[in-house]
Parts: sequence; structure tokens; C-alpha cells
Amino acid sequence: MIFIYNDYGGTHTTSLAAAYHLNQLPTDRTLTKEEILRVDYFNKLKTSDMGRFIFHGLDEDNNPVYTVGRGSSKIVAPALQHLSQLLQDRYHFEEKLVYSNTSPTVPFLMTIGGFLSRRLKLDFIGVPLLVIGAKQCCKQIHELVVHTKQAGQAESTQVIVLNNNKHNQSGTS
Repeated sequence: MIFIYNDYGGTHTTSLAAAYHLNQLPTDRTLTKEEILRVDYFNKLKTSDMGRFIFHGLDEDNNPVYTVGRGSSKIVAPALQHLSQLLQDRYHFEEKLVYSNTSPTVPFLMTIGGFLSRRLKLDFIGVPLLVIGAKQCCKQIHELVVHTKQAGQAESTQVIVLNNNKHNQSGTS
């Protein structure tokens, strides 16, 4: 099974989700500023990194965990789903793929902080907002990761796309 966490930029909630998935973060409390800023790739990717699959490691079941920024395009996720299905059907690729959208966990402060830090290079304003936002959403990200792992085990289809919309974090498409 391959897990791929995705959102707009692929550097904030996706990086936190990958770290939670790989048991690199505590789950019993709100994260500290230092823990957040130590997460691999957190606030480190550029616009040019969008669309690049980034390997974060193997989980406890030896499943690879990736992240990807998909930008503002509404067609990237369906295109990935169809390409994955095509590869499985045509080339008998047997690995189950789980795409999990972390966008619904992004609080407003993280959006603003990411824009200020990544786009405008104003880290002195953006990074503190990102940290506050990450602290606000770390519990939701952890819950999303738990749900993603469970869906990967429970679903029988080979390509699973979890939209994780705000009102129904278990939404699949």
C-alpha cells in the first residue's frame, strides 16, 4: 500500500500528516513550535516543487508515505486517480494507492502564514502564523491520518481517494 497526502502546496499539513503517519510526532497533546518546525519539509518547499512526489519514509507496516502539492488545479486529483487505475489495469500494478486530501484541516491562519512565508518571503510574519495554525489543526491532522490508515485497510478497491471534506472527513470519491 502506498499513502500519498496532498493539498495545495504540499509543505504544511501534508508534511505534518506524513510525520504523524510515521509516528514521528506525539499524539497526546498539542505540538510545540520546535516540534512543528522540525518536521521534514514543513514550510520548506517552493512553488516549483508542486507536483513532485516527496518520499517521507516507510510506516510500521512497511508502506511508503509520500506527499504532493497539487496547486489550485481541480483536475490533478482525478488525473492521478485515473492514471493509477490505468497503471493497475494495464500493467497489473497490484499496489493499493491511498490519496488523502489534507486541505480540509488547514485553518485560516495557516493559509495566511503560508502565503506570507512561501510566496512573499516574509518569514518573520508568516512562520509564527504557520505555527499557530499548525497548533490549531494538529489534532484534526492526526485524526485524518488515523482515518486514512483505516480506509486503506478497509477499502477493497486498489485506488482510494479520500477527499476528507470538512463536514465528512471520511468522504471518498
